[in-house]
Amino acid sequence: MFQGFSPEAVEFLWGVKFNNNREWFTAHKQEYLDYVDRPLRELSQQLLDAMNAAYPKHGFTRHVSRIYRDARRLYGRGPYKDHMWLVIERAHESQLSRPAFYFELAPNYYSYGCGFWDMSPALAAKHRARIDRDPKPLSTLARRLDRSKFTLFGEEYKRPKGDAGKLLDPWYNRKNLGMSYDANCEGALFTSELFDEVLEGFRFLMPYYEYFDLLVADAAPEVPL
Repeated sequence: MFQGFSPEAVEFLWGVKFNNNREWFTAHKQEYLDYVDRPLRELSQQLLDAMNAAYPKHGFTRHVSRIYRDARRLYGRGPYKDHMWLVIERAHESQLSRPAFYFELAPNYYSYGCGFWDMSPALAAKHRARIDRDPKPLSTLARRLDRSKFTLFGEEYKRPKGDAGKLLDPWYNRKNLGMSYDANCEGALFTSELFDEVLEGFRFLMPYYEYFDLLVADAAPEVPL
């Protein structure tokens, strides 16, 4: 049963951020297992159970990040991650990207939300074509998001793909997109109430998840000759 993270979890993440080497991690590995990995897995399991109970048709699965970075992609960084995350998503039935829910814990913040991290160009084209065809559904969702604590994020194109108007331009002209809420490492993070907070956030974001999950089934837009 998830009881919240502890200040020791945050201290460990600060420690690995500034001591990203094997010697330090080996000496503090048990702290990672006790204060970071175990509660993160407990939180992920409770969220998975709650989401599948509320939305059984989606068949959600979970993924918890490993602290070890891919040795082929270090790019001058240390071998360990200084932020950890969990993902609640559908099992991928193809190579097409899907939206996912996430929770992330870093030394100086925690965050949760929903979105894409690998939105393919083909899927992004479907997204723009849907807005061109019928902007009303996303307009309703965009206004709802503007009144919430969540904010839109994602890498923008260097050259805009088009003009969808003030409200939808931020949604239209991004390579990846998602919605997130970020908070300082305090308060609910250190209590069991964090589960309720994150679950409430996921429920709020479910209409966005379902809107984008259906993009996979949209027809590919016609390419002008």
